[in-house]
This record gives sequence, structure tokens and C-alpha cells, in this order.
Amino acid sequence: MLVDVQGIGYDVMTTVSVYDRLPSIGQEVQLYIAESMGMYGGGITLYGFLSLEEKEIYCLLKEVPGTGSKKALDYLDKISKSSPDFRRAILDGDVRALVSLFGFTRKTADKMIVALKDRLAGLRLAGKEKWPSSAPVAGFGEAVAALIQLGYRETEARAALERLTVDARAEKSATLLVKEALKQLA
Repeated sequence: MLVDVQGIGYDVMTTVSVYDRLPSIGQEVQLYIAESMGMYGGGITLYGFLSLEEKEIYCLLKEVPGTGSKKALDYLDKISKSSPDFRRAILDGDVRALVSLFGFTRKTADKMIVALKDRLAGLRLAGKEKWPSSAPVAGFGEAVAALIQLGYRETEARAALERLTVDARAEKSATLLVKEALKQLA
């Protein structure tokens, strides 16, 4: 994304979720900027966030072993589905939630829990949890896999399941979750 600041254009990297929430072209926007220096002299890259909270989470994600700036941005995009649920999953050490709800690999989820558990404890995140504690996890992952087998992309499948009501998401049966999600996708 190109941001014009008093006639000077800056190339700023953002997550897809931030990009989708930006105002129309020509409208003012306030971005919280983090900068990163390329490892091998690649120059400085700017990363933009719509809230200080997003920037703080991004900076914390960069501390996960093996995570650079671009990977942290990818992780932040996954977390943006529900940062309070992400925080709860980290604090509870809930690998299953991180894998099935946010799409992280098991190895990444384990690394995140170790690296972030103590650091997220004091961080307050805006918003409400979307999913009851661990309730939908068992059927959620299976439902995503089933929708993918039916020909939907993973992002479409997850989005459809996330749009379900709290009661529907609390359903542990993958079959019922798939039926409800298919209604959303129709």
C-alpha cells in the first residue's frame, strides 16, 4: 500500500485484514508504523497497523523463534479473527485452538505458547471472545477440512464457520457445523 505523507509516498506493508478496513483512497488514515531492516542489506521496510494493539502484537510475534517481519505479519492476519481468543489460547496453552481456529501448525503453536505466554499475560486486548473456551475446537477443524474437500478454499471455509452464531459454533458435531456453514456459503 502506498501512503502519501505531505507529498512523499511511503510503501507500507499491512495485513489483509488491515487493508480491508482502510478508508477509501484519498481519505485520511492514522497508521501505527513499525520498521524493519532487511537482514542482508535489503533496506528498511515499513509495516502499518490501524491500532497500537495490533502493532504491539506484531512486535511480540517477531520474538517467536524463527519468525521474521513478514511471517509475523502473516501470523497477525490469522490472529485478527479474534485476538482475545488467541490470547486465551496462548495463556491456556491450548495448542488445539491455535491449530484449528487460527490455522497455525502444531510446531508453530508450541513455539508461540513458549515465547508468548508470559508476555501476553499483562496485555489487554480489545473485543470479546468469539468462541467459548475450547468448546468448538473438536468439530471446527474437522468442519474446515470437510469444506475444503467439498471444493471451498480454506479461507472461505473458516470465514463461513466464523460467521455462525455462538450457539451454532458451540456445536461439537462437525457434520452440523458443515451443514450450517454451507447455508452461509450458498
